[in-house]
Amino acid sequence: MRLLISFAALFLSVILLQIGSGGLAPLDAISGLELGFSTQEIGLLGSAHFVGFFVGCWWAPRLMGTVGHSRAFAAFTALGTIGIMAHMLVVSPIAWVLLRMMTGLCVAGCYTVVESWLQAKVTNETRGRTMGIYRIVDISGSLAAQLVISILPPASYVSYNILAIVCCAALVPLVLTRAAQPRTPTAPRLRPTLAWSRSPLAAAAVVSAGVTTASFRMVGPVYGVEVGLAVNEIAFFLAAFVLGGALSQYPAGWLADRYDRRWVLVWLSVAAIGTSALTIWLATAGSTAVLIASGMFGAATFPIYSVATAHAHDFASDDERVELSAALMFLYAVGAIAAPWGVSSLIDAYGPEAMFTLVAAVHVILIIFSLIRMRQRSAVTRTNYVYAPRTSFLIGRLLGKSRER
Repeated sequence: MRLLISFAALFLSVILLQIGSGGLAPLDAISGLELGFSTQEIGLLGSAHFVGFFVGCWWAPRLMGTVGHSRAFAAFTALGTIGIMAHMLVVSPIAWVLLRMMTGLCVAGCYTVVESWLQAKVTNETRGRTMGIYRIVDISGSLAAQLVISILPPASYVSYNILAIVCCAALVPLVLTRAAQPRTPTAPRLRPTLAWSRSPLAAAAVVSAGVTTASFRMVGPVYGVEVGLAVNEIAFFLAAFVLGGALSQYPAGWLADRYDRRWVLVWLSVAAIGTSALTIWLATAGSTAVLIASGMFGAATFPIYSVATAHAHDFASDDERVELSAALMFLYAVGAIAAPWGVSSLIDAYGPEAMFTLVAAVHVILIIFSLIRMRQRSAVTRTNYVYAPRTSFLIGRLLGKSRER
């Protein structure tokens, strides 16, 4: 309880930030359809988010080093709030692309500040408990963000204003906390090729995870509308995906620590293909069936990033771990940037089932590549599996250092 109280301000800011910024993606997708945006334009909004996310990863550590954690958090939150509020002032796909880049930058920057603060303040004795509580807080905020869409009318200034208010409210707990700000550590350098040199399979798997997760989170609402879900049902559709992924993390970790991680990745990919096919098959079977399929799809695909990162770290030395984590996140971002626009284009051309067809095809390729890699290298002593939520933005510090060398 004392641990929870000591970081209460940070955790409350995380929940408010998740609700405010995390609700924007589904609201944008539904509002875009209401305003006559094409499916490709809606997909481009999702890609723009990850472009801003990537810029935020690079800029946040530099800003923290210049003005400190609290001021950097305030600056990023202000940018995100402006990006949300301005949506209904300028109703244009191009304008919304720029605004979504601002909110993506906000998410990356704010999480960089929060996680840097947490990591600097915890000890080895409390690190596991602290990060466990943080993961619960993060997932809870993500679930709430999806559910809040069920009560917000699309293409409404009031809806965007509510999200902006919640996002702005995230400022209050963190900037008023009495806890002393930590110092920003010196950044190592970014080496994107490190992930491939240590484990080509892990590198391919995190790209696949980026394509899969970004496609569903950013274009999933379009799929929901196409298969006949109501607005409030789309909220539950996305929430089921997040909840399924959260529930599968522990059993996936248990398997990954006891068996060859490559086989765990293979069977997760098989499950991703199977749940993709199931989702397509149940598209016309009613909303309950679609929600169940969404939860199963999340359970199959969410753990892939964490299992892949654990497999990569099996081949890394201790002094490479920070740089390797950042290299893997770099590859995830590459997949996440490309996926939403590509998926939306396929939906335009071939219908809503094209999203899950693409995901299934990506995992077929990953299975083939996994089997090839297993013939080329034997299993090694494993590091412990750790749930990686892809909000640890060490990549920014590495990008900053790479520009200095």
